[in-house]
Amino acid sequence: MKPELYKEIALTRDIPAANLKKGDVAIVVEYVLHPTGGEEGAVLEIFNAVGESIEIVTVPVSAIAALRPDQVPAVRSLDVL
Repeated sequence: MKPELYKEIALTRDIPAANLKKGDVAIVVEYVLHPTGGEEGAVLEIFNAVGESIEIVTVPVSAIAALRPDQVPAVRSLDVL
């Protein structure tokens, strides 16, 4: 089941092209169909630790998962995006 729109998610794998790591938290802002019939995409808004929006990216739906009660957020430094 896909996470709801406007909910926080965690990445389930690294997304090197966007400098994102497995476990990074983002908000799902939209779902989009693949232009050639591939896997559906999730448009994510990425925020820094103080809540400033820093990037919008599209990743495969299989690369995201809803947050669970047994997870704890972590902080890491970003390389230049």
